[in-house]
Order: sequence, then C-alpha cells, then structure tokens
Amino acid sequence: MVDIQTLIHSFCEENHLPVDISQEMPAGYETAFGTYDVAQRTLFINVPVLTHAPDYAALFYVYHELRHAVQYHCPHRFPVEVRESLPYVILFNGTCFRLVGHEWRECVLDGDSGWFTDAYLSLPYERDANDYAYRMVQSTLGHSPELTELYASWLPQRQWPYEEQKKLFRLIDEKTGG
Repeated sequence: MVDIQTLIHSFCEENHLPVDISQEMPAGYETAFGTYDVAQRTLFINVPVLTHAPDYAALFYVYHELRHAVQYHCPHRFPVEVRESLPYVILFNGTCFRLVGHEWRECVLDGDSGWFTDAYLSLPYERDANDYAYRMVQSTLGHSPELTELYASWLPQRQWPYEEQKKLFRLIDEKTGG
C-alpha cells in the first residue's frame, strides 16, 4: 500500500498548495474516499475507506481530489473551460451549487438523475481530474484492467457539449441570485 499521507504532503509541497488536510469527513461525505473544499481550503480524506480499497482505487481518488486542489489554487495552469466550470457543482439529485467568494450558494433544479449524472461527469474540471488520476495511477502502478474499468465508470454516458454546460451554469446563476 502506498503511504497516502506522505503522498498528499509531498504533492502539496511540490505544488505549493496552501491546503489543510482533515480525516474528519464533512456531513454527507461519510462514505466517500475524499473531497476537496476550496471554501475551507481543506482536503478531506477518508482513511478507513481508502485503507480498505485496492491500491489503484485509493490512489485514483486521492490524485483526483489533489487535482481539484491544484485547479482551484492554480487556475492559470488550465484551459478556460476548466476555469469557467470550477465555481459550479452539480449533484446527481439536481442539487447544484455556485461558489461566490468563499461561499457555496445552493439551488435545486428539476430533471432526472441520469441527466444530472451526465451533467456532473461532463464538467471540464471533473473530466480533467479523472484523466489526471488515471494517468498518475498508471505511471505509479502500471496499467490494469481494473484501473481502466474504474476510469471508465467516471465517464458520462452522453458527453455534454460545453455550450450546453454554459447554459446550465447560467441557470444555476439565476437560481442562486446572480
């Protein structure tokens, strides 16, 4: 097993990331591998879940969340689509968030879970984080069918064109006052 704590600390130092690390998962994320919250500047890691996962999966999710930290703290490194999409979160149940300053504003949109799932999985910052995690785990552990299957599970059934995503962002803006 790769030492996750050492990996995270080394990655944050190498990338000059001013983030805190917490093993106390936020409400609603108790079963998640981890999450990054830019408003709190905190990388939350779920050590019990990571410890029981296969190495390729644990590394995939850690690299995925670390990539989000880089996206938020070093947006100049990323294409415009990633930068423009960062303030938006779309959940599978239609709950959406928009980051305004250091505050997440919430709204709920109508639609079915498949539509929201594809919207979430199509977000440029999510695609980038998944692509990055896949590459990093491959370079660390080598190729495996299990890793490829995990990566494929995070691809949308239908990739949303970016212009369609921007319309959704405008709707979220309207619903969150702004």
